[in-house]
Amino acid sequence: MNDKRIYVFAKWQVKDGQADKVIFLLKRVAQKSWEEEGNLCYKINRCSTDDNTIILFEGYSNEASQKRHQESPYFRQLVLGRILPLLEKREVIMTTPI
Repeated sequence: MNDKRIYVFAKWQVKDGQADKVIFLLKRVAQKSWEEEGNLCYKINRCSTDDNTIILFEGYSNEASQKRHQESPYFRQLVLGRILPLLEKREVIMTTPI
């Protein structure tokens, strides 16, 4: 696996009336993420011009750390199971520093 740092930018468009619920669940995801080995950051941002747009910024020490995050039980339960049904659209961009 690659030892380069991985940074994830995610733009989520939340269904009307669901933003507060998504943010509540994301705070739980963030807390668990911060506890993971290899996690560098997990920042939740809300668009200042559209309350239904959430931008996530995540950092991982390497590809293996990012993969463990996505395969974790809490990610599967909270993000895939509970948050994704509340989204209209989800865009995820994986990056490595230059």
